[in-house]
Amino acid sequence: MAFSFLNQEVAIDLGTANTVIYQNSQIVLDEPSIVAIDNHTGKCLAIGHKAKLMHERNNPGIRTIRPLRDGVIADFNAAEMMIRGFIKQVNSKHRSLFTPNLKVVVGIPSGSTEVEIRAVRDSTEHAGGRDVYLIFEPMASALGIGLDVEKPMGNMVVDIGGGTTEIAVISLGGLVFQDSIRTAGDVFTSDIQQYLRQQHNIRVGEITAEKIKIAVGAVLPELEPEEEPEPFVVRGPNMMTAHPVEATITYQEIAHCLDKSIAKIEASILHVLENTPPELYSDIVENGIWLAGGGAQLRGLAKRLTDKVNIQFHVCDDPLHAVARGTCEALKNTDRYSFLMR
Repeated sequence: MAFSFLNQEVAIDLGTANTVIYQNSQIVLDEPSIVAIDNHTGKCLAIGHKAKLMHERNNPGIRTIRPLRDGVIADFNAAEMMIRGFIKQVNSKHRSLFTPNLKVVVGIPSGSTEVEIRAVRDSTEHAGGRDVYLIFEPMASALGIGLDVEKPMGNMVVDIGGGTTEIAVISLGGLVFQDSIRTAGDVFTSDIQQYLRQQHNIRVGEITAEKIKIAVGAVLPELEPEEEPEPFVVRGPNMMTAHPVEATITYQEIAHCLDKSIAKIEASILHVLENTPPELYSDIVENGIWLAGGGAQLRGLAKRLTDKVNIQFHVCDDPLHAVARGTCEALKNTDRYSFLMR
C-alpha cells in the first residue's frame, strides 16, 4: 500500500518508571518516564534517558518531573510533553510531509478511576493518537506472558511495576477479580533510602537506591548459593557530620528492609484468592500464578510467595517487558479483543 506510512500503529506501556513502545512487533523505544523542563519558559528540555541524567542533579532553573505517580498521570502537561516527544522519536525514522494517522494501544492500571482513564486518553490524543484503545495492565501482562485469556479457565497474574502492583484473576477475556495497590518499585526504593538513613546514617538519592535494589535486591534472608549477589558498596554523606562515608550493603539487609512492603503484596494476593470463585481457584492451583513487572526480578520472590500461599509462583520470561508485549499483542487484534476500551 503506497500510503502505509500514513497509518502507523504503536503499542505503549506507559509506566511510572519506564515507557516502552512497540512498533511492528519490536521494541522501538524503552526510556525512563521522566521530563526535564525549563522553569522560566516552561519548555521541555529533555525526556527519557537525557532527563534521567539531570534528575536530582539539576539547578533551580531546571526541574525534572516524573509525570506518572502510582501508575497514573499526576502531571497532565508533562505527561503530554513526554508522550508527544516519545512518539516523535519513534516517527523520526519515517520522514514525511504528512502527520501519520496513529493507532495506539496504551496499558493502564486496573484500579484507575474514570478521571485517570480520561487523562491517559486525552494525553495520548493530544500527542497525536487518532485511534486510541486502552487495556488494563493485568490483562496486558497475561497476553505478554502468553496466556490464553479468552479461555473459560482461571489465570492469575501479579504485575509488580514501578508505581502499582496489579493482581488479577482472568477468565473469558475479563478481569474476574482484581486488586491494585500502590506498593511497588518506587516504595521499595524509598524503603532502601530510609533504611540507609536509619541504619547507616547515610543519605542517598533515588538513583543510588535504585542501583542498590537492582544489585542486591532480595526478599529472602537466605538465598541459594548461585543466586547470592555480591555485596554493594555505597558512598554518601554522613547524616550528622556531612563527611563522606561508605557502607557495604548485603542482600540480607535489603530483604529485611523490604519485608513490610512485600507483606502488603502477600496480603493483597490472599485477598484476591479469597474472592476467587472456587472453579477458577482450582485452575489457579493447577497452573500456578505468574509474576511480571520489574519487581518480579527481586531475588527469592517466587519462592517466598510460593511458601506463603502454597501455590506455585512462576516468573515469566523478560518480566520487565510483559505489559509492553501484551499491548503489542492487543494492537494486532483490536477488532477481536472485546476487553479493549475506546
